[in-house]
Amino acid sequence: MVLAIGCGASPPQDAGAAPQAAAPAEAPNPASATPAGSAAIQGAIRFDGTAPAREKIQMAADPTCQQQHAAPVLSEAVVVNDNGTLKHAFVYVKSGLSGSFAPPSRPAVMDQHGCWYEPHVLGVQANQPVELRNSDATLHNVNAKPSQNPPFNLAQPVQGMKTTKKFAKPEIMVPLKCNVHPWMSAYIGVVEHPFFAVSDASGAYALSGLPAGTYVVEAWHEKLGTQTQSVTVADGQTQSVDFTFKAQ
Repeated sequence: MVLAIGCGASPPQDAGAAPQAAAPAEAPNPASATPAGSAAIQGAIRFDGTAPAREKIQMAADPTCQQQHAAPVLSEAVVVNDNGTLKHAFVYVKSGLSGSFAPPSRPAVMDQHGCWYEPHVLGVQANQPVELRNSDATLHNVNAKPSQNPPFNLAQPVQGMKTTKKFAKPEIMVPLKCNVHPWMSAYIGVVEHPFFAVSDASGAYALSGLPAGTYVVEAWHEKLGTQTQSVTVADGQTQSVDFTFKAQ
């Protein structure tokens, strides 16, 4: 699946990173989903080793981009939080679920603002609307290159443009690029159910509303790979599952 989307996301709120609309207890850009049970899995994505230096993004090629940032913008490929955890890890139930889950009708949002994708990592259900926005007064294009879904390359030349796409098949992950501004990149994780999350600025994630059962949970990171763990959780119970990624 290839998404062509405008590169507009809200500009970074601190000196080094663009803000992320992700909460530890739910998927980013959450849409209403009926909980299937009362069990939950939560934990942290930990980092073992010396945090790599984050690259300063050069935006001078487009003055419209550079003028929106008073401080340097830093790469989000590997973000180690102050408490030694990782931001932007996609965590989801890989197997163990039965039945089907209707996709939300409310769109998930991928914005392009400050010539930056927001959020950097987004989770959606298969066939959930994904709204691609250009919040910048400059041309963006969303070049989506999925392997399980049809790719697309969407030009958004006008500020305020919104285009809606859907991914019919599950896919971990769909990469997005802006060819106009090659420093812009993001990822979309597509799953068949609502049990996914993106680790936040404290490294936390949570999967709630699960039926009782035994599940394989996977954590994905764009540079550090994937890890899986098996966990059994009962009705009304919350199990803690942490993942640790080592520096490369």
